[in-house]
Amino acid sequence: MNNASLLRCALIIVTGCMVSIALAAGDDPSIARGRYITRTSGCNDCHTPMYPQSDGKVPESEWLTGVPVGFKGAWGTTYPSNLRLIVQTMSEDAWLTYARQPRRPPMPWFNLRDMSDDDVHAVYRFIRSLGAKGSPAPAYAPPGASVPTPWILFEPQNLPPPTAKPR
Repeated sequence: MNNASLLRCALIIVTGCMVSIALAAGDDPSIARGRYITRTSGCNDCHTPMYPQSDGKVPESEWLTGVPVGFKGAWGTTYPSNLRLIVQTMSEDAWLTYARQPRRPPMPWFNLRDMSDDDVHAVYRFIRSLGAKGSPAPAYAPPGASVPTPWILFEPQNLPPPTAKPR
């Protein structure tokens, strides 16, 4: 092997090591992409305690741990899940299926349905990189059921009467 070949081999090995170190340090571009999507798609608005009230100034270490405040409407009362616990129990492919399943309001599941596979995978990788933390969210309560937690009434109020449809 000549000097040029040895130099190329050494460069490949060093580059590979640098990439491995960068990925181990959390510089995986898909994790960064998942962080960006999580921040800009409103995931934290419901799934991170005190996020809207603090103008988004919640440490990342507290993100996506679920909130025990329900959203009450005609469908019953739903709670923002602890996504950090959920992703720890499933594979990336299982997450892709799970993330795109219809959910009760106010979860905008259709936003995840319409994301690219790469973006949904990136969200999974980011959430998984945060590690498990917190407790599961309270269980769904059907319409009319009493709930022991605080809730937000998520129903339109003072709507005008429906207009008659033309014949």
